[in-house]
Amino acid sequence: RSCQNCKRQKYSLPATGKKNHKRIRVAEIAKKLHFESTFAVLFGLTMANADTIQVSSLPLPPAQYINLYTDENIRKNRAPKPPPPIQDSYTMFGNPFSNDDNIIRPLEAQGFKRLYPQHFDRRKELKKLNHSLLVNFLDLIDLLVHYPDSPRRAEKIEDLSLLFVHIHHLLNEFRPHQARETLRVMMELQKRQRIETTQRFQNHLEKVREMVKAAFASLPDLTEADLSSAAEPMDTGDESETGKGRGEGCHPLDRLMCELVDNM
Repeated sequence: RSCQNCKRQKYSLPATGKKNHKRIRVAEIAKKLHFESTFAVLFGLTMANADTIQVSSLPLPPAQYINLYTDENIRKNRAPKPPPPIQDSYTMFGNPFSNDDNIIRPLEAQGFKRLYPQHFDRRKELKKLNHSLLVNFLDLIDLLVHYPDSPRRAEKIEDLSLLFVHIHHLLNEFRPHQARETLRVMMELQKRQRIETTQRFQNHLEKVREMVKAAFASLPDLTEADLSSAAEPMDTGDESETGKGRGEGCHPLDRLMCELVDNM
C-alpha cells in the first residue's frame, strides 16, 4: 500500500511539485558532477584524446614509504637513503621547475596580467582583492540565478580565477619575511635555552663550591706540633735499614722529590 501511495503521489504531483522535483534532481546531478570534477582535479586526471593519462599533482601515497622505513629496516640499516639534491630541474604539482628560477616568479613570467602597480601596500591591496573577490562572486551568483546561459558567466569565472591568483601571489611574497621571522624566533628560543642551561650549570657549580667549603670547615685544625710528629719517621729499631734508606740506596728521583718537598 505504501508503494502504491508513493506511485499515486508521484504521478499526481501538482505543477509546483513537479518543478521542485526537477530542481532537486538537477541539484543532485550537479552535486554529483561537482564531486566528480573535484575528484578529477584533486588527483590530476587529464584526458588526452581517447587515452586516459594520469598525472598526479599530489605526492605518492605514504604507504610505500612506510613499508620501506620500518623499525626493522632502520635497525638493520636497510632503509633507503634520502634522494640526492636536485641539480637541474624538477617537477612539482605537475609543473616543471628549474633551480635557476626565482623562488617567487613575477606574474608576467607566469602569463598573468598584473592588477596592481609595481610599488604598493600589500595590506591594502589584499583588502581590495578580497572585496573584489566578494563582489565578483555575488555577480556570478546573480548571473546563475537570472541568466544561467549568459556568456558573462565564463568571464566572471575567469575574473575570480585571476583574483585568486593575485591573492595567492601576494601571500607568497610574504613567505621570505615569514621564513626570516621563523628563523629569528627559533634562534631566540635556542639562545634562551642556552642561557637557562648556563644558569643551571652556574647554580650547580656554586652548590659544589659551598659543599667543598663546608667539607674543609668540618676538618679538625692541626697544629705545627701535630704536623711535625706526623712527619717524623717511624722508629723500627733497624739502623742499618734507616741508614740504607738515607744513604746510597735511595733512588735519585726520590731524593729529588724529597728535597723539593723540604724546600716548600
